[in-house]
Amino acid sequence: MNILFVCSRNEWRSPTAETIYKNHEFIFAKSAGTSPSARIKINQKHIDWAELIFVMEKKHRQLLEQRFDHNLDRQKIIVLNIPDEYQYMDEELIEELQTKVAPYL
Repeated sequence: MNILFVCSRNEWRSPTAETIYKNHEFIFAKSAGTSPSARIKINQKHIDWAELIFVMEKKHRQLLEQRFDHNLDRQKIIVLNIPDEYQYMDEELIEELQTKVAPYL
């Protein structure tokens, strides 16, 4: 399953999620950001590749719907409600990601 994790700048939350899930047996994970200053900026190729999209905040879903509205028909977008208050691979962030993502896998 191709899973895309999205946050704002693609620095802490979504790269942590990608790292956690990238070596999973049945999951292919990528991450991207919605901000113009994102490390990896989300684009149409990401949307086309993803079967399931996890966004960290409601605003990320809204931005995806604005930018890629007509191309989001086959993807399910899940809002994880994880605020931007963690560093990369923070233990609390890892635990929160695993808890919130698990029901969808």
